[in-house]
Amino acid sequence: MTEATAAGEGTTGGTGHGGQGPVVDASAVGTDSPRSASPVQGGNGHAGGHHPVGPLPKLALGALGIVFGDIGTSPLYALRASINASGDAASEPVVVLGVLSLIFWAILLVVTVKYVAVVLRTDNRGEGGVLALTALVVTEGRVQRPLLVAAFGLMGCALFYGDGAITPAVTVLSAIEGLEIVSPAFQSAVVPLALAVLIVLFAIQKRGTGAIGAMFGPVMLVWFATLGALGALSIAQTPGVLLAVNPAYAVEFFATHPGVSLVVLGSVFLAVTGGEALYADLGHFGRRPIRAAWFAVVWPGLLLNYFGQGALLLRDPTAIENPFYLLAPTWFLVPLVLLATAASIIASQAVISGVFSITQQGQQLGFLPRMKIAQTSDQAIGQVYVPSINWILFTTCVGLVLVFRSSDALANAYGIAVASTMVIETFVLVMLLRGRVTEGVANPWSFLLLIPLFLVDLAFFAANVLKIPNGGWFPLVFGGAVFVTMRTWMRGRLVVSEQMRRQERPVDGFLDELARNPPARVPGTAVFLSGNPENIPRTLARNVRYNGVLHEHTVLLSVITERIPRVSRGNKLRVVRLSDSLWRVEVRIGFMERADVPRLLREAERLGLGFRTDTATYFLGRDDIVVASPRGMARWRKHLFLFMARNSEFAGAHFGIPHDRIIELGGQVQI
Repeated sequence: MTEATAAGEGTTGGTGHGGQGPVVDASAVGTDSPRSASPVQGGNGHAGGHHPVGPLPKLALGALGIVFGDIGTSPLYALRASINASGDAASEPVVVLGVLSLIFWAILLVVTVKYVAVVLRTDNRGEGGVLALTALVVTEGRVQRPLLVAAFGLMGCALFYGDGAITPAVTVLSAIEGLEIVSPAFQSAVVPLALAVLIVLFAIQKRGTGAIGAMFGPVMLVWFATLGALGALSIAQTPGVLLAVNPAYAVEFFATHPGVSLVVLGSVFLAVTGGEALYADLGHFGRRPIRAAWFAVVWPGLLLNYFGQGALLLRDPTAIENPFYLLAPTWFLVPLVLLATAASIIASQAVISGVFSITQQGQQLGFLPRMKIAQTSDQAIGQVYVPSINWILFTTCVGLVLVFRSSDALANAYGIAVASTMVIETFVLVMLLRGRVTEGVANPWSFLLLIPLFLVDLAFFAANVLKIPNGGWFPLVFGGAVFVTMRTWMRGRLVVSEQMRRQERPVDGFLDELARNPPARVPGTAVFLSGNPENIPRTLARNVRYNGVLHEHTVLLSVITERIPRVSRGNKLRVVRLSDSLWRVEVRIGFMERADVPRLLREAERLGLGFRTDTATYFLGRDDIVVASPRGMARWRKHLFLFMARNSEFAGAHFGIPHDRIIELGGQVQI
């Protein structure tokens, strides 16, 4: 038995995405749980990971368009919703100054201190986000209950889908509502126009963001400059509004309005929604460009606009009708509506792209069934399009607009999912840093700083709980449905994998049987996809047993997903020769990568296969999975699993295998 790798032994462990699969494609479900024996470096640079390249100003400009779209459109509705939440006291100066103080300190603590100063320092080989963070925690193994932490991380991932469903609806509606300020006659046109914008937005997703993405940064630069200019002009007329930076005004508001303070705090949270995107998009730009864009452009623009709106309300309390648009002179209203609509589209695009990206990660890590994923850019691996998710989001957004019909009403449903995700993200990060500090591999200051910030997240979460009866239930139900789907898929895969492994053969026993009863040898190359890189797959054992043949060149291929974003080229391939006609090829990829099997086999040819694979025949399992046993899962969950398995993307298409070179071998698996 001999072996060769691209660089030594490579890494070990992982999960195969291989060839046992419904009439149900069992190759879609017969896999292990992702794991990694590779050292994972996080928290200090992008060691071992993906390094965004390019000049800092260019990357920072790109970050403006992708990272800050959501939080950048919050001035459209956040202050108005917060003031209105105070009820009859909305016109009082103490309310305006108190709410402004809350917004100022919320942005400072949640975004600037927590995300920009602390969270961005911890990455999974250059990638951020709740799913990458969870994978890092489980991989490092420094927490006492990694499975519990993983469950929380999975829940945060599911809630992100709820955020992705509601963000386009609320941002587009809030932008289009500016037409009501231009003329009351436009009031009846707001909902139809919002629906038209959403239709166009989701229809262009299949074209990718590459062509229009280049415009995102400049448009958002103009947007933040406009926010700052409008706010500064208003502040100049009422400079006393700047007193709101004093936290005493926030304390005074809580003291004088205890009955509505928690409700107002839930609306104040709208000013920081989108802050989690700084971490989720870390891999696209790196921490330096994100920090540069935040401090130089985004934070000043947001604060100036919020304080400008507050100054307007101190001068004219009736401007609460729409303080953002009433900041602008009459001649600038229509251009401002158009600019706000463009900004809302960019904000929505960023969230939608984030949902696509997390779907790809979840699929690679085994949390979701395989879905058709289109790569929309030859240069940017992160630009993907998931048709099924796109149209689920579109249908949901249209339904939300038709039901709620205004951004004020929809704001009640907005925030709870983001608040929950932030709590979970901070909790997982606290667990990670606690383990690192305990083992002496990290400085304690980040961990200690996160504790009070975690309490701030909990306060915002408690405030947003009050929104549940008025629409906040929707993102929770949506996210809960995604969570149940993920858990069902993971459990179903485990049950099916256990059944399949019972039919696999040990390598030594299989080779001994071949020696005792040699099958007929046929010319050509056969590739058997295998979910288990240790044993002989069922498909090969069946082919030898029932057809009595073995190809002169037989390759057992396992595609293994590690809990790191990308695997270095030197550790990606491992070739082992098991006998004179049998080879094993192990391919390791990260959860941000996709496997092109024919191309990978061509690389394996140079590492020891010694024969061509361009005419190989691929053998895949395709099994009839039936509900037979009362054990394992509830019956309804088994049927949900079967539905997902039957509708998952075919393994051949997923791995880029030509359809005319595939042979399927079937059987039956009982669950």
